[in-house]
Amino acid sequence: MKILFEKYKPLFILSILILIAGCAYFFNRNSVNTSAEVSDPPIIKEEVIEKVNKEEVEVNENKEIYVDVKGEVENPGIYKARAGERVNDLIIRAGDFTENAQPLQVNLAQMITDEMVIYVPKIGESDTAPPNVETGGHNDQHTQKIDINSATEAELDTLPGIGPSKAAAIIEYRETNGPFKSVENLKEVSGIGEQTLLKLKEEIIAN
Repeated sequence: MKILFEKYKPLFILSILILIAGCAYFFNRNSVNTSAEVSDPPIIKEEVIEKVNKEEVEVNENKEIYVDVKGEVENPGIYKARAGERVNDLIIRAGDFTENAQPLQVNLAQMITDEMVIYVPKIGESDTAPPNVETGGHNDQHTQKIDINSATEAELDTLPGIGPSKAAAIIEYRETNGPFKSVENLKEVSGIGEQTLLKLKEEIIAN
């Protein structure tokens, strides 16, 4: 046996070295994989942002707003609404149109905003008090300003420097991004710059 061991001693040593090297490689590989798995950070930032955005949406949806419904509806008055509702929702809540109503003058798809006035004219009545026209101030009751957050495309078209294409762009921006926070935000609409805004400032509001 001793003679046999002496004869194959180098082979035994080589086998042991190969076995040791294999074990070392195996454990080292597992250690690297474990480190890689541990080192992958959770997507905390995105989760926090998503949670904040979700909370903001829930707050906005639960926010109570009040709308004054006037004119040819069965039950005119001030109604409580929620953000995201449309003019059509408030018309239905007010008992729907009367027989004398002229519904074509009302944009039923408009988004509701706080303190908004929805006015339904009667048949044959001139469009002098639409739902999206607000009086300018207490000192000048004859001055009227158009609310860019609720005006129809036809009414926006009457503003200086605003044609059909820009009026349509305002409506599209409003429906995509929500109400304008101020008249200055109108510059974010394609085709409306500083010069156009200067012409409009005395004619518009953003409620």
